[in-house]
Amino acid sequence: MASNENLPPNVIKQLAKELKSLDESPPDGIKVVVNDEDFSQICADIEGPVGTPYENGVFRMKLALSHDFPHSPPKGYFMTKIFHPNVASNGEICVNTLKKDWNPSLGLRHVLSVVRCLLIEPFPESALNEQAGKMLLENYDEYARHARLYTGIHAKPKPKFKTGAISESTTALNVGQTNNETPSTATAIPSSVTDIKRVTTSAQDQQHMANVVVAATAGSASVVTTTQKREAGLAKVQADKKKVDARKKSLKRL
Repeated sequence: MASNENLPPNVIKQLAKELKSLDESPPDGIKVVVNDEDFSQICADIEGPVGTPYENGVFRMKLALSHDFPHSPPKGYFMTKIFHPNVASNGEICVNTLKKDWNPSLGLRHVLSVVRCLLIEPFPESALNEQAGKMLLENYDEYARHARLYTGIHAKPKPKFKTGAISESTTALNVGQTNNETPSTATAIPSSVTDIKRVTTSAQDQQHMANVVVAATAGSASVVTTTQKREAGLAKVQADKKKVDARKKSLKRL
């Protein structure tokens, strides 16, 4: 595990312990993104609390730790764009826990939980986003509409793909393009013992039919040959009969 030059070894050790605890037992709606190579930047994904304009959104935030942490508070930023009174246009978070109420004994778990609570109960009196703060005080419905709009555009969770479905699609595509064939004309490859038996049986049936056709063709040829021989024999008999009749007529004349 790499250390950060800006943080003393004892702080790095404490952070590693906290991060491990957060990873094994995460707070409700919070997932820490661990970067072993840089403990001065702590990132987390925060789920929008149910019943708020941020519901169904996932917001990435970070805590930037200075070289004298924990004696001075970290700075908090939302990396995901959000419409909130206590979040500036550059993402900076304004909350008393990270300012006048900071205490070196406060851990990362507490800080992250406070930031998520800020999505449930904003403080318009100390607004960094004046438009959001004024709107929250004067027209909550309009504020909530703006917040939901930002959430739907910027904080939509990434879709989760099924690995099996992707693999099956890729396999089907590869099968369809074997030997530069198109998927519609490619020969299906048996994928189970049953399919193999079916293909084998089909092949055997085809061979049997081929043998029948050959036999039938040979039989037809034999019938044709016999008929031709019979016709030739009859023609010879008729010719011989004519010769005999002609001889009889000759004898009568004599």
